[in-house]
Amino acid sequence: MCPAPLAQAKSQLETARQNIVSCELCPRLRSYCIGIGETKRRAYLDWDYWARPVPGFGDPTARVLIVGLAPGAHGANRTGRPFTGDGAGYFMYPVLYNLGFATKPLATSRDDGLKLRGAWIASVVRCAPPADKPMPQEVRNCAVHFRAELAALRRLRVVVCLGKIAWDGYLAYLLGEGVIKRRSAYTFTHGADYLMPNGLRLIGSYHPSLRNTNTGRLNEAMFTRVFVKAREAAGLG
Repeated sequence: MCPAPLAQAKSQLETARQNIVSCELCPRLRSYCIGIGETKRRAYLDWDYWARPVPGFGDPTARVLIVGLAPGAHGANRTGRPFTGDGAGYFMYPVLYNLGFATKPLATSRDDGLKLRGAWIASVVRCAPPADKPMPQEVRNCAVHFRAELAALRRLRVVVCLGKIAWDGYLAYLLGEGVIKRRSAYTFTHGADYLMPNGLRLIGSYHPSLRNTNTGRLNEAMFTRVFVKAREAAGLG
């Protein structure tokens, strides 16, 4: 990306970041996140919880977008960065590191020096929801932030959705943009792979939550295959 478009992308992403962090559209979620940050988990009593909406993270020239559900109550809601400081991140980042998407295999805080290469991580909901279940209106409220980040990521070629809520959220975005006519034409499964009308590849994966990884529903080999496919489809080798 040339210097001028790159500077514009960075500026747009910074504006999106500021709007996300200051968002108060969902009172239920804001109250829940603040409450979690005040009560804390015993293991994190010495942490100053982020407890605000969590912006996306990664490379402004990303070719691969990774879409999650929402911040973890004691993960990103604590650390302020997607998939950082929780079980899902401890599973995901080693895979991203091994495939060259991340500079480190362990994500512990937003100041740990980890950077992404060729990838951007976002979520369809930016506040931790109770029981990991956002209400439909909360997902719709957050769509404005999702659109703003995607508008800045001009080099995207592949979108990897982690779980069905992320999948549905991305399809809702495409529907709203007029890219697709109906969501029912695109069925979520692990490894689902569609070439979308806008030329981007859409790939599905089970979410790397502990519920999936501890039960064996998702293992490292399965997850790695998804990102090998994403890397190849993005022209990253």
